[in-house]
Amino acid sequence: MSGDMRSVVDDLGATVAVPERPTRFVSLVPSLSEVLWWWQLADDVVAVTDWCVAPPSAFPTARRVRGTKNPDVRAIVELAPDVVVANEEENRELDVRRLREAGVAVYVTRVRTVDDAAGALARLGAALGVERAGAGSAQAIRRALDQLPRPRRRLRAFCPVWRDGVPSDGGPLDETWWALGRDTFGGDLLARCGFDVVPDAADGRYPRLRLQEVADAAPEVVLLPDEPYLFGEQDRAVFADWSARTRLLDGTALSWWGPRTPHALGDLARLARQLDRRRQRASSAVANRSRRTSSSDTGV
Repeated sequence: MSGDMRSVVDDLGATVAVPERPTRFVSLVPSLSEVLWWWQLADDVVAVTDWCVAPPSAFPTARRVRGTKNPDVRAIVELAPDVVVANEEENRELDVRRLREAGVAVYVTRVRTVDDAAGALARLGAALGVERAGAGSAQAIRRALDQLPRPRRRLRAFCPVWRDGVPSDGGPLDETWWALGRDTFGGDLLARCGFDVVPDAADGRYPRLRLQEVADAAPEVVLLPDEPYLFGEQDRAVFADWSARTRLLDGTALSWWGPRTPHALGDLARLARQLDRRRQRASSAVANRSRRTSSSDTGV
């Protein structure tokens, strides 16, 4: 670390001393690693987690320092980074504290809404000495928000993020489903696109439910992302007899805020419109059958 130092304030309000132009970065979050690549800082990234896999081969010389929840603190300290970028939800406060106690600058991001993501990117870009790149990423998200059409009707959606206790012997279902709540980036992203996640925010950010509780919430749509839990056709089959429509989703759209967010807003808004149109057609078909049956019964 060399050169003049300056103070920046991260999303949690901590003051972080960084060089005027930092050149050695460690990323402890896969989505933030992608942000650094997008900002053309990949060559300056000296370490990433084992889960930082996008874009493929983006960090060929970077050291792998385990996972987001168990980073190799000693290895990171030995690398003498100018800045470590982390996230309040993805990383543990314990690891952030240990790095700071070892003299390493750690910048922690915090995002709960799409607007938060835009602001966090602008601030992070300024902190890392690439203010224009950060502002550009923020502007892209805000522009995508401005271009979203107003949904004709909102859809009640259940979007799990994890599933515990999946029966392996064909026995009765008695597992727990972890749901995406409204006070999350993914929940807010879906809300902007015309989906209201159920249950509501009063049940927590990631409420845990039995399958019957999910049914009681009466979702019209079940959205099954492929991360952090890899939901697939086997999980989709659980809802085969429900009236709710099911869709498999790219899970990174709901959690990797950054360069993917503008596209995720457009794609999910289109999905909401498609599902609503199909609901309308199905409702019309049921109404027509009912009218025909009624006419037949009365001899009209």
